[in-house]
Amino acid sequence: MMAGIESLDPGVLVLVLLGGFLAGWVDAVVGGGGLIQLPVVLMVPGITPVQALATNKLGSLFGTSTSAITYFRRTTTPLKPSLPMAVVAFCGSFGGAIVASSLPQAVFKPVILLALVAVAAFTVLRPDAGQLHQPTTSERTALLRSTILGLVIGFYDGVLGPGTGSFLIIGLITLLGQSFLRASAQAKVANMATNLGALAFFGLHGSILWALGLLLGLANMAGGYTGARSAVAKGNGFVRVVFLAVVSVLIIKTGWDVWQDLVLGRN
Repeated sequence: MMAGIESLDPGVLVLVLLGGFLAGWVDAVVGGGGLIQLPVVLMVPGITPVQALATNKLGSLFGTSTSAITYFRRTTTPLKPSLPMAVVAFCGSFGGAIVASSLPQAVFKPVILLALVAVAAFTVLRPDAGQLHQPTTSERTALLRSTILGLVIGFYDGVLGPGTGSFLIIGLITLLGQSFLRASAQAKVANMATNLGALAFFGLHGSILWALGLLLGLANMAGGYTGARSAVAKGNGFVRVVFLAVVSVLIIKTGWDVWQDLVLGRN
């Protein structure tokens, strides 16, 4: 069992703060901050994988909330279209967290790898995608598509999580014709809801390390605020470049996991 946060080595605490800040920055711009933050949390001595997942979600909630507020205060992106997607994303994430407790995560990784490769290929081959906000459907169709997207990605976030923000962004661009900047803003609201949904499940099971999670959250907030301001100031081109970089890292990480699981027979 993990000791209290006051007993942690100062070097570990600095690493947690740095990891939380960087994760918050990346998550605010394009999503995928969990790729940085979760491994850092897992390095804390005595922490279990379930505690790490739960505590990571608590820290991420602070970052996504801060970046969402920053986006909507500094851009003209409307909040209302994000709310139905956020509600179903919450439900999907709660259900996904339940499933995560009984299914091996390796089952999903090959599918995720293919999806990430497809996302990267689409972004590279369609350099014009996401540069402008060009709605391609009626409001009713857009509402239907965004709620389905929120449910599916919310469920995925509850089960696994890495790349949730990136999947939300590319979904909003391809299905609704949004710009990278607008999609990033609306994805933060849905991502905030997925964090809440997973936390509701983990909280009922007492898996959250509150002191560590709150410390992580403070660092995540700082990163989220800085990242959102950078995205707003630098625009769609900047967001697209960071998006491709994060997706590329996700592909490498997921591909390595699939290689170990399927080829090397890792348990």
